[in-house]
Amino acid sequence: MSPKLGAHMSAAGGVSKAFGRGHSIGCETMQIFTRNQNRWDSKPLDPGEVQNWHAASQQTGIAPVISHASYLINLGSPDDALWEKSIDALVDELQRAETLGLLGVVLHPGAHMQQGEEVGISRVAAGLDRAHAATAGFATLTLLEITAGQGTNLGYKFEHLAAMRSQAVDPERIAVCFDTCHAFAAGYDFRTAEGYAAMIDAFDRTIGLELLRCFHLNDSKGTLGNRKDRHEHVGKGGIGLSGFAHILNDPRFAGLPMIIETDKSDDMHEDVENLAVLRGLLS
Repeated sequence: MSPKLGAHMSAAGGVSKAFGRGHSIGCETMQIFTRNQNRWDSKPLDPGEVQNWHAASQQTGIAPVISHASYLINLGSPDDALWEKSIDALVDELQRAETLGLLGVVLHPGAHMQQGEEVGISRVAAGLDRAHAATAGFATLTLLEITAGQGTNLGYKFEHLAAMRSQAVDPERIAVCFDTCHAFAAGYDFRTAEGYAAMIDAFDRTIGLELLRCFHLNDSKGTLGNRKDRHEHVGKGGIGLSGFAHILNDPRFAGLPMIIETDKSDDMHEDVENLAVLRGLLS
């Protein structure tokens, strides 16, 4: 079994429209925004659109689907007002994802805003506890994403994600999304077979491979360890094709969703090209 390949799809005009777009370019899995990612307020999901979503899901067979949480959310914030708004927004994201039957909501853990990493990590864990208490019984996972580590962003070390999960009251609600660009920018070098093996072993020791539930497959415009979140098309950045080949052909990740998040035009030809490159790396 191979991993499932897909891309981030626009949900413009209604979330169900994402399936037609994904199907048109050969997605086996996909990621969406279920609400405007750059605004705090959001309209509720339309019940008719939810019905259309489930029908389109059946028709296309694209699964699993994940969503990406708003970029405004910062569970690491020391500012109580922003922290409360972030918790409320995450609750809304989880409710939408549960309604649509999504695997999980990908979340950038947050930034500590000069308060220190330990303080920030504890703040993130407490925020996750609040959001999960408000969504008790949900099947949808919170997928903490490894980050590039720009500024005071947390999550650029495996140890950060492990600590957030271990401090949470309900760790079973929490898993991990591995972004290749972010990991490379954070200093993890997986371009060689030896480097890849060492990185995956470190992930397994620190977090546990069973908690790695999805990948973002993005190359990096920057160099190893530059701590900048700049996505590039597959094979055209600092990572190169070898790093992606190691992940794609690792039997431990068979069946997992692997999603492209690179720039694209309206006709999505870039996604088509990136998917073709990735499929060409499968042995």
